[in-house]
Amino acid sequence: MKVVKWVSLVGVLAMSAALINGFTNGNFSADGALIIANPWGIVSLVDLYVGFILFSGWIIYREKSIPMTIIWVILMMVLGFWTGALYSFLAAVDAKENWQKFWLGKHYQG
Repeated sequence: MKVVKWVSLVGVLAMSAALINGFTNGNFSADGALIIANPWGIVSLVDLYVGFILFSGWIIYREKSIPMTIIWVILMMVLGFWTGALYSFLAAVDAKENWQKFWLGKHYQG
């Protein structure tokens, strides 16, 4: 569980730096147009959003609250795996070294 906490925390920090850099130095419209114009850019976006949807499935499965589930999924679609890393970190902290609780969330029977 310690590895999950560290990897997810490093992920939040790395993604925070990357997002700040992108929002500060990038041009979302212009850069996005370049990505969409490139066939491999489209492949990358499809790959990325398939990952977002699969990870969101885990969030939907394990969350207790429908409003919180909706918020997490929206954040996942907007901020990507920054949200996934934060969610994983919080789930690991909440699980208190219990892998079943980490993976199952509301379905954990312990």
